[in-house]
This record gives sequence, structure tokens and C-alpha cells, in this order.
Amino acid sequence: MRQVILDTETTGIDPKDGHRLVEIGAIEMVNRRFTGRTYHQYINPERHIDAEVVAVHGIDDAKVANEPVFAEIADDFWAFIEGAELVIHNAPFDVGFIDHELGMLNQRRNTPALGPVRDHCAVLDTLTMARAMHPGQRNSLDALCKRYDIDNGHRVLHGALLDSEILAEVYLAMTGGQTALTLDAASAAEQEQADTSNEGLSIQRLSLTPGQLRVVRPTDEEQAAHKAKCEAHQLTWFEGAASDA
Repeated sequence: MRQVILDTETTGIDPKDGHRLVEIGAIEMVNRRFTGRTYHQYINPERHIDAEVVAVHGIDDAKVANEPVFAEIADDFWAFIEGAELVIHNAPFDVGFIDHELGMLNQRRNTPALGPVRDHCAVLDTLTMARAMHPGQRNSLDALCKRYDIDNGHRVLHGALLDSEILAEVYLAMTGGQTALTLDAASAAEQEQADTSNEGLSIQRLSLTPGQLRVVRPTDEEQAAHKAKCEAHQLTWFEGAASDA
């Protein structure tokens, strides 16, 4: 199963007010293992970024002045996420901004349209999941890190790629943990070889007639020795407990 853990940073709260994307960060997982593939891009929003928003994510006009606009990165970004299950904290926010950007792009060019996101990707909202698992509690990303004992001390400001990395750990903890952090080429090859070697194998049932399996029972001497050993251990435990008291 291919999943992309994704986060965005924006110029404001609502794209209907003219706000735009300024950063996208995403991490790929396959079968709950990180593949090492990531997507990270700062974006020139073609508008001013207000000071109160800069205080949240630290991205000001100067930082993105020379970055590409969304139209220049849209195809690479779409290729990274298309067909995957997107894992997003408060998904309606991020998906809404992505669809808004794609909608404006589709109006300006004649190539085949990109999006909407939910027509091409499954979307899992970890905020909705957290609220169902922990009703009545705070379920921000920081609160979930504390609840699941995940270190986010390096998270001074919001950042799309950093938040994606943290969310990936939170998601794995919420859904039962993981056995390995990375899926490198060697482990992938080993898994493929194991899968290939198991092809064609099926459960085989043995036909046994009554009495064919031999049952070995202890002799009287073995039973007596076992009983004596158990009684000796019980006496030792009792004397130790009495001395502790």
C-alpha cells in the first residue's frame, strides 16, 4: 500500500480570500515503511504574506521571492501524489488549497486537467481519526506528539516537510506502531525474493489414522522427581518471602 504523508503552509486560512500555497512537504511510505522518497518545495504565492502568518511558519516574502510559482511545480507534485493514499492532519484545509491551486492552473492552460485530489487519491484525515480515538481531548499535532511520546522538540516553527515527518510518526503510533523506519533497496529485494519463494505454496493437510501419532507420557520415577523439585522450589520461595517480611 502506497501512502504519502503530506503537509502544506499557506499565506492564510481560506483560498477563497485569495490565499495561496507557499510550501509543500510530503513523505512516501509503502506498506508502513519509509521509502526514502520525499517531495519538498517552496512556492512563490504571487502575493504578500502577512506578518501574523510569517510568525507561524517563518516563510516571508523574501524567502519565496525567487521560488517557482505553483504552475511550474504542479506536474512534478501531482506525479508524486497521484494514486496514493494521502495522510493529512486536518485534510480539508490542505486538500482545499491544493484543489484551489489546481483549479486556477487548469483554467490557464490547455493540457489535461489535474485533480481534484479526491478523484485520484484516497484521503485519510488523522485529525478526524484522533478525535474518534481521543474524544474531548486536544488533538493538535503537538498534543498527539506528547500523547504518543514522540519527540518534536525541534519543531519551533511550522514547516511542511518537518510536520510531515512528525505526522508520519504520529500516524504509525496511532495505528499500531511499525517494525522498521526505512524500506531500502536491500530489504525490498529480500522481501521480493521471499514473496517469490513462497509463490505456489499452500497449506497441506496430513491424513493421519488414529494411533499413528505417538504420545509419550512420563514414567512414575519422572513424575516423582518433578513433584519433589516443585516442592523444593515452593519451600525456597516461602522461606525467602518470610525473611523479606
